[in-house]
Amino acid sequence: MTRGAWSNSIPGIGTFFVGIDVAPGRYRCDDGKGGWWVRFTGPGGGDPVGSWPLPAGPVEIEITATDFAFETHVGAYWRRIAPAHPAGATPRAELRPVADPALRAELDTIVARRRPLVWLAPLTVLGLGLIGSPLLGSLWLLGLAMLAVLIALGTPSVSLDLRRARELQRRRDRYLTPEDFDGPARELLGRAQAAVDAVRDSEVNREGLLDSVDNAVTLPRQEWEIAQVLAKQSRLRGEQEEISGSAGLPEVEAALLPLREKLDASVAALTRRVEALERYAERTCSADEALRAHRYLETIAERAHEYDELLADTVRDDLALPAIERLTEQSDELVRTLRARLAEAAEAGGAVLPLAPAPSPPPDAESPPAD
Repeated sequence: MTRGAWSNSIPGIGTFFVGIDVAPGRYRCDDGKGGWWVRFTGPGGGDPVGSWPLPAGPVEIEITATDFAFETHVGAYWRRIAPAHPAGATPRAELRPVADPALRAELDTIVARRRPLVWLAPLTVLGLGLIGSPLLGSLWLLGLAMLAVLIALGTPSVSLDLRRARELQRRRDRYLTPEDFDGPARELLGRAQAAVDAVRDSEVNREGLLDSVDNAVTLPRQEWEIAQVLAKQSRLRGEQEEISGSAGLPEVEAALLPLREKLDASVAALTRRVEALERYAERTCSADEALRAHRYLETIAERAHEYDELLADTVRDDLALPAIERLTEQSDELVRTLRARLAEAAEAGGAVLPLAPAPSPPPDAESPPAD
């Protein structure tokens, strides 16, 4: 799997956090024979749902935005074949977690450094078997060899998954969950995530037609920056309500008034940012419609010669020429429309500027604390 957010594939073995490692959606594995998968649903992943053993042949799984994590053990990659929600759908009632786009690559680096160490356990067991075999016989060596195989099959995956989970917990400030937002913030974040999903899952984006906008980088960064501001707004709004309810004094209300005005100004500015994302999504959906119409017209044009032959067989040849010319004009016009809508979408995407510079990784990111 490529590093960074919005990857469309999942490795066959490992545990992956939804909204941090993988995006919600429908995934397909070409051959899941003998493997298994587990979706950790509910708050904190407390309600696991799984399937074992998987049959031979293709297997599909739906990972929802409310899932906590997805654990898999199959011999092939999972490939994302459909979004979790249709593009253009109304904002979801349930929000997905939002993480710093750099977090996943950082966790991948830490786990990769530890990977060689987890193989010491089975190698150690096998070494003991070789050392003790002259004294204890071949059965001793055979038994420890089988134990080493069992450890090699289970220990590396489990150990690395636990390590990844511990490192994620240590970086709690690098990701946000729906519980970090109040009602108004949830509404704005839902709108932002719906717009991000609409752009990301559009045909023009998947096919690289919006080449002037790097959505793989821009969209995750936009979502993270918006979520950070919304979480802070939620916290300050809660503090204001708590102080106002506890004091109930006119003087306190007067002191809170300028703070509320500043908070309202921040909400208005962030709302404009979300509206810009929504305009980008609308332009992208419009470009999708033009692209689909263009493809249908290409299909019709491929069959035009059959109609030409039909006309030639039934009426004079000069009657066929205007029909072909009209089809060509329609094709040219639709190409111009498609280009115009793609340009509008790219312009709308370019207007979505980062709220703040990307935070640099913490100084201890390269050397995680010892267990």
